[in-house]
Amino acid sequence: MSVKNNIEEIKIKAASMAKYRALNQHNNLIRLERQPDDPPIPLNEMIQSYQNVPGYLEVRFWCLWNETHEDIIGEGSLVLIRTGDNQHLAQFDISVLPEFRQKGRARRLLRQIVAAAEADNRRLLITSTYHRVPGGEAFMARMGAKPGLPIHINQLRLSELDQGLLDSWLERGEAHLSEFELGLWDGPYPEDQLEAISSLLELTNQQPFGEIEIEDMHMTPAQLRQAEQQLFARGSTRWTYYLIEKASAKFAGFTETTWNPNRPEILNQDMTGVFPEFRNQGLGRWLKAAMLAKVLRERPQIKFVRTGNADVNEPMLKINTELGFKPYMASIIWQAEISRIRAYLNHQG
Repeated sequence: MSVKNNIEEIKIKAASMAKYRALNQHNNLIRLERQPDDPPIPLNEMIQSYQNVPGYLEVRFWCLWNETHEDIIGEGSLVLIRTGDNQHLAQFDISVLPEFRQKGRARRLLRQIVAAAEADNRRLLITSTYHRVPGGEAFMARMGAKPGLPIHINQLRLSELDQGLLDSWLERGEAHLSEFELGLWDGPYPEDQLEAISSLLELTNQQPFGEIEIEDMHMTPAQLRQAEQQLFARGSTRWTYYLIEKASAKFAGFTETTWNPNRPEILNQDMTGVFPEFRNQGLGRWLKAAMLAKVLRERPQIKFVRTGNADVNEPMLKINTELGFKPYMASIIWQAEISRIRAYLNHQG
């Protein structure tokens, strides 16, 4: 354990219960500010998430304690990707409780993050800020970061969903049943299809990333299993609808949702994608409609569906707007050259 000036680096997979509790308390206070409508994350769910971080990610945490070393007042984290992709960048996050801001504490955490990123030969840091915490944007601007991708978390109230529209999308989709097979994976991906699913998930690389300097990500079957382990250890469930072209036996597209019973009213709509050669046939709408129909049948406790969309992703925004999704939370992904952050820190002394 290393403690210096009440900053401590915590080994996140093997922390004491007291430290996990302090982390959970801090994270939920920050979560309340960023997402005031949502319930807190239970301690056990957080512990399971931390203890099951995939092996292809190195996650480092620094915590800033109060004077009695009982409560965490600030936290910094750095995520280093160990897949061979994007070795030039790292992801980070800094959070300081509101009553302890504007006193240089975020800079102290930033120094730890920058030093670790430099030691790993990274040149770029990326992070997100949230519109409910405007100080985050100001902090990023001061350190010389640039906004790379504005996004919104958009939300659909299922009570406002147009059932007639949903039925029409299903009917249009089912007209393609002679050409495409619609299937469902409930939970883990099937072992005998993992290689093909790895290729299917390459669709995530076709999302627009704005000005962010990011390379395509490639996941091996083993890495997919590691990501699943963390997801399911948290108590989450996952539904994946997919389409296969019958003539070629190739995947045409997919859509995924995740749900956690600790937040029973909220469903997360994750990736939806269709390969270019199969677009403009209504397949994306068919996939989304099939998923929503299943949710309405089998998860009546769900009231809201949330999804993240880049503001420049016009095709997906068009589909979601037709369904009735509305902006819920605005966010910006920033990027900053570590050399510029280091110059900022040196200037601050």
